[in-house]
Amino acid sequence: MIDIRPATVDDLLSMQNCNLMNLPENYQMKYYIYHALSWPQLSYVAEDHKGRIVGYVLAKMEEESGEVPHGHITSLSVMRNWRRLGLAEKLMSQAQKAMAEAFQAQYVSLHVRKSNRAALQLYRDTLKFTCYDIEKSYYADGEDAYAMRKQLIGEDTTKPKMINGKEASR
Repeated sequence: MIDIRPATVDDLLSMQNCNLMNLPENYQMKYYIYHALSWPQLSYVAEDHKGRIVGYVLAKMEEESGEVPHGHITSLSVMRNWRRLGLAEKLMSQAQKAMAEAFQAQYVSLHVRKSNRAALQLYRDTLKFTCYDIEKSYYADGEDAYAMRKQLIGEDTTKPKMINGKEASR
């Protein structure tokens, strides 16, 4: 049995460990604390029956003035032994729901490595995100990122860019 629940300050070390075990982009603890203090209702953890954190989503609201309210997924990770059980989808759904309800977020954005086929499939096919841009050399190692969005409230007025000669999926 897995419990999806809001992340607490007590979960931050386990969230960081989950990140370190699974992802090439890692964050200092102060970044997790910043999210927990600024947007405590937006990050969630997946906890197993023994109380171990086996996945998390770290989310925030973007703070650019003059733009419509929108959220951003900073990081999503599920431990390898717990993948393909729908945990990533459940974590993302909770974060998106909280963004819309608490902050009236119009959309949610995220970045994904161009080479991360599994994540692209999750975001595009399962969660219905669309690619709207490519950010060159976004990652520290120089890899490009797909900038993706999902509309939460209202109508999407952004136009996607072309990817491999085709319009990005909508």
